[in-house]
Amino acid sequence: MRIEGKAIRLRIYVGEDDHPDGTPLYNAIVLKLREAGIAGATVVRGIEGFGASSRVHTASILRLSQDLPIIVEAIDKPDRIAAILPAIEAMVSGGLITTEEIEVVKYATGATASQ
Repeated sequence: MRIEGKAIRLRIYVGEDDHPDGTPLYNAIVLKLREAGIAGATVVRGIEGFGASSRVHTASILRLSQDLPIIVEAIDKPDRIAAILPAIEAMVSGGLITTEEIEVVKYATGATASQ
């Protein structure tokens, strides 16, 4: 798949302890994005944050319950993100979903070309 120029970055903010159906929500989202043929996705685990509840979640050793923030990020062409967005919205009962227009400068595999 080739992506250059205008694209959309989809960001999904959820909690580490979100496990509908026993599977981590971030994992279920990544699998759904892959199934939809999205160009790629990355999961980032935050060390501290808070959301709509205003409860601070932190990796501090003094806290017993961490429930750290998780961000799932995907980038693809606008029509492909628009097509998967309703399914992602249905999966996220608590959290934040954002999109933003971006410019892709380069998208390539890590393989080196033969010389």
